[in-house]
Amino acid sequence: MGRYAPWEVGFDFTPPPLGPGEESGPPDFVGIGVQKAGTTWWYELMLSHPGIASPPDIHKERHFFDRFGARSMGPSDVEQYFGWFPRPSGSTTGEWTPDYLAYPWVPRLLKQAAPNTRLLVLLRDPVERFRSGLAHDQRMGTPRDGASIAAAVQRGFYKRALDGWLEYFDRDQFLILQHERCVIDQAHQMELTFAHLGLSTHQPPVRQRARPEIPTSQREILPPDVIRHLVELYEADVAELAAWLPEFDLGLWPNFAYLAGDGLADSAGGSNSPTARP
Repeated sequence: MGRYAPWEVGFDFTPPPLGPGEESGPPDFVGIGVQKAGTTWWYELMLSHPGIASPPDIHKERHFFDRFGARSMGPSDVEQYFGWFPRPSGSTTGEWTPDYLAYPWVPRLLKQAAPNTRLLVLLRDPVERFRSGLAHDQRMGTPRDGASIAAAVQRGFYKRALDGWLEYFDRDQFLILQHERCVIDQAHQMELTFAHLGLSTHQPPVRQRARPEIPTSQREILPPDVIRHLVELYEADVAELAAWLPEFDLGLWPNFAYLAGDGLADSAGGSNSPTARP
C-alpha cells in the first residue's frame, strides 16, 4: 500500500492499475461498522467464498470518504473510488471500513457513489466495544484525552448512527449482525452474510476470532462506576436498537441483558455487569 495506510494522512488514493481480465466499478458491498467488533476476522472468513474477489495488496479498509467531511467530493473522486475495487468479471467485491458508521457525512457520499451497494454492520456490546477501543488507542499511542474518550463513547450509539444511514439507504440493503452471535454461531451467521450478498451457499472453515495476547499493562480495566455510567448512557439507544431488531439477542450483551426481560436474560445465565437490574 505504500508508505502510509489508508487511514493515515499522506496516503495516496491513486488506485492501482487493473490486472489482466480485471474491471473496476462501485463496490458490491460495504461494511460500515463497528470498530473493535471482529470485522477483520469476519471479512477474512468471507474471502473464503470463491465468488468474492479481494486483491491481497489492498487493505479491507479503504477509508476513502474520511477526508470528505471537510471538503467537496466530485465526479472525479467517485471514479477514483471505483478504481479501488478491481475484480474479475462476474466477481463480487467490496470493502469494510468500521469507522464509516461513526462518520455522519459518509452515508450521503456513499449513496452518491454506490447507491445499490449492500451494507454490512457488525455490532458488539457497546461497553465492551468502548473498553476494547480504549485499549486499542493505548497500543496505538493515541493520547488519552477528552477528545479521544468522547470519540470512543460516541461510537457506541449504534441506533443513533444507523438512523442517519437509513435516511439514504433502504432497510433491505442492510445486514446487521451481532458479534457475540457470530462467535458462537459462525456457520449460520456466515450463511446469512453470503445470502445478503446474493452469493451461493458456502461454508468457510470454522475459525475462531483471533485474540492476540495483550500484556496486562495494556488491558483496559474499567472501574465499576464507569461501567455503570456507560450503561446508563447507552441504555435508551440499546433498547431502541433491540425494539427495531427483534432478532437481536440482548442476552448476549450481559451489560444490557436486564433490558431483554426475564426469559432472555435468564437464558444467558444472567448478567455479570455491576449495573444488572432486576
